[in-house]
Amino acid sequence: MESARRFFQAGGPREASFRRRQLRALSDAIARHEARLLEALRLDLGKSTVEAYASEIGFVLGDIRYALRHLERWMRLRRRAVPLVFRPAAAWVQPEPYGVALIIGPWNFPFQLLFSPLVSALAAGNCAVLKPSESAPHTAGAVERLVEETFPGEYVRVINGGPDIAQALLEAKPDIVFFTGSLRVGRRVARAAAEGPAPVILELGGKCPCVVCEDAEVETAARRIAWGKFLNAGQTCVAPDFVWAHAAVLPALEEALKRAIVRFYGPDPKRSADFGRIVHAGHFKRLRECLSQGRVAHGGATDENARYVAPTILRDVPTNALAMQEEIFGPILPLRSFERLSDVLAELRSRPAPLAVYLFTKDRGIERRFLEETRSGALVVNDTVNHVTARSLPFGGVGASGMGAYHGEAGFEAFSHRRVVWRRHARWGVRLAEPPVRAPWQAVRWALRLFLG
Repeated sequence: MESARRFFQAGGPREASFRRRQLRALSDAIARHEARLLEALRLDLGKSTVEAYASEIGFVLGDIRYALRHLERWMRLRRRAVPLVFRPAAAWVQPEPYGVALIIGPWNFPFQLLFSPLVSALAAGNCAVLKPSESAPHTAGAVERLVEETFPGEYVRVINGGPDIAQALLEAKPDIVFFTGSLRVGRRVARAAAEGPAPVILELGGKCPCVVCEDAEVETAARRIAWGKFLNAGQTCVAPDFVWAHAAVLPALEEALKRAIVRFYGPDPKRSADFGRIVHAGHFKRLRECLSQGRVAHGGATDENARYVAPTILRDVPTNALAMQEEIFGPILPLRSFERLSDVLAELRSRPAPLAVYLFTKDRGIERRFLEETRSGALVVNDTVNHVTARSLPFGGVGASGMGAYHGEAGFEAFSHRRVVWRRHARWGVRLAEPPVRAPWQAVRWALRLFLG
């Protein structure tokens, strides 16, 4: 951390030309290491080549291209108006890097969720220290090798290890902290960052609810829900966690979901090259406990040795069950029915705000009600998960699902301090409020209201 701070203070990362060179170098390095990264992701999470490239490697390469295309605009000064009483003067906001960014990544997308924030940090002119998840060891090793071969160690560095290493890095007082993971650990990270003090961006989770209304296109909804849910074997922070379907469409939706699962992964998903695996034995046992708390309507097969849990639809899940109280983070989809939308909205308001609320309806009035009566990082209508691919949109949560946002320009802003610059004329200017004030108070008050707006 100290060597990175010295490198930053020497001024290297601040120049736009330097940032562009490093982003291009990162892009080239990812291309060179692609095969190694794909194999590491397969070993850690059972990801297919297509899924690993689309959701991890290709995603980050797209981030880099987007940053290179827009970097000059992001770095421009933003002129601001000056109150009339202080003119002639000028004022502007100048985006500046914080210094050394500590990025702590999760295990579910161990490449994307480490390197996507890195792209934002480097575009903003920071140095970076990366802490990959120890639960995805093959990817962590591949990432360390990639970074060592690409960047000077004092500019970007990977430090592998467990929670003790993360704690030590936080105690070394980074200038900004970016964490992706659980709410429980996120709270600890925020407390440690406050000792700096350092700004902290928390990308957490939340039980993203999915509501299917009576007017929804059931076949399309089922296909999009199944895709978003079972991507990465359900180990996705923005996956639909459970589904509320109107009682009139629930039977049809259930059958359509079953058809979508078979269409995506075949009659035996264990043999599908497109279906992933659970990250480790501890998480597998937790998911198996979830399976025991409801009626399996589809799927339900498990294999502990292979860390396999089949894409599963679960019915009759009690409200107090683990699957309804905690984020599932696996390929288990509880289905619930509702009669009145007001009951759904009331329960959503009683729950912590999730990263996303998924709503399937053609009724703009219902859409308006969800906008006005719920709280979430995003409201996604007639789709799931795909909103994270739009780099023109900020991605982040609110409340228990996170703090701060990134992707595209929002990522550049997240890793930039907005420094204010105020410049008055060296000699000329009104001295309205300087003592001694000899004018009558009413005249001074009138002048102040005029000049100060």
